[in-house]
Amino acid sequence: MRLVAVIAALFSMLTLVASPARAADVGFQEVKIANGAEPPLTAGIWYPTDASATPHSLGDVTQTVALDGPLAGRGLSLIVMSHGGGGWYDGHYDTALALAHAGFVVAAVSHAGDTFNDQSRVLQLWRRPAQLHRLVDYMLDEWPSHARLDAARVGAFGFSNGGFTVLVAAGGIPDLSKISPYCEAHPDHDLCEALKHAGVDPHLGTKIPASAWIHDSRIKAVVIAAPAFGFAFGRAGLSSVHAPIQLWRAANDSHQPHPYYEEAIRADLPQDPDYHVVANAGHYDFLPPCDARLSGKMPDLCNSAPGFNRAAFHAQFNADVVRFFAATLR
Repeated sequence: MRLVAVIAALFSMLTLVASPARAADVGFQEVKIANGAEPPLTAGIWYPTDASATPHSLGDVTQTVALDGPLAGRGLSLIVMSHGGGGWYDGHYDTALALAHAGFVVAAVSHAGDTFNDQSRVLQLWRRPAQLHRLVDYMLDEWPSHARLDAARVGAFGFSNGGFTVLVAAGGIPDLSKISPYCEAHPDHDLCEALKHAGVDPHLGTKIPASAWIHDSRIKAVVIAAPAFGFAFGRAGLSSVHAPIQLWRAANDSHQPHPYYEEAIRADLPQDPDYHVVANAGHYDFLPPCDARLSGKMPDLCNSAPGFNRAAFHAQFNADVVRFFAATLR
């Protein structure tokens, strides 16, 4: 019996080491990050706190957070987030809240030139990994509480264009010259119609050198949901991606049709990812559930297919994301 008790105690200790401590509440702050000669980047940061959280209106949603509350804990893992095209840093706030409640610090950047109010550089995709790299620099070296982060435990989360971004950050090298033949073969696909509507030459990728893509070796684990431009990587372009990956596909994604996006990435990664296919889900079901007001304002982003429960899915999705980062950032 004494031996059983000792084994149980050791197992309990190992579980505590492998899992981040849960926080009573979540703190939040918005920061401006100097970005060389360009205007500062805007980022949101969620983190564990012992301060009391209250409801606050942030953008189009209400979040229960302690604004600028003190950080609780030390040696904390950092998760950086990259939103989809036309989004902003708050685009995956529910996942950020779930991670912060689980003891992670989460920082999400608004990608300048590819946000809801600034589409001026939406197809200059090489800018995004550089901005994410700058976010990691800020959090580990300049954020006032940076000394309480563990620089050896950094993860990244990305959706759509953000999924592309974090895959590049993890070592991927896309070949955008593949866009033109892809669109010649699939002129009716959303990407190709959008390029045509915007008057963008699909041959633009032939002018982008491999050196334009910024990688970040500090990122040790990656969650990718509905990644854009999956077909542009190939086996050679993914050969340097060695971080563990959790990859998500919406089964009914009409914006990024199967098998040219997630499946193309899954098939060419050096190691098999933790792969999830969400039945009956559409592309935008990876965004948080909307209230009635927001659904009326943005129906294309908010409305799911009949019978699909986005709220129930996000409860499971967020739990799976937390478990993945807890297991891989030990």
